[in-house]
Amino acid sequence: MVYTTNAIEALNRQLRKAVKTKGSFPSEDAARKLIYLAICNAVPQWTRPRGWTKALLAFKIHFGDRVPN
Repeated sequence: MVYTTNAIEALNRQLRKAVKTKGSFPSEDAARKLIYLAICNAVPQWTRPRGWTKALLAFKIHFGDRVPN
């Protein structure tokens, strides 16, 4: 859950930064385009959290077949 929250917060921070620099939008379509481009720009920066392999192994041990491979 911590990893998910951090990813969501990071994306929200990227979106706020993009919208804040623009100020106002001439149309709703312009706002959509800016948000789309901000998301496209944020996606390459996403990586797995440090220690994710160990956490995934612990989840597999604890939850068994409910964790996908």
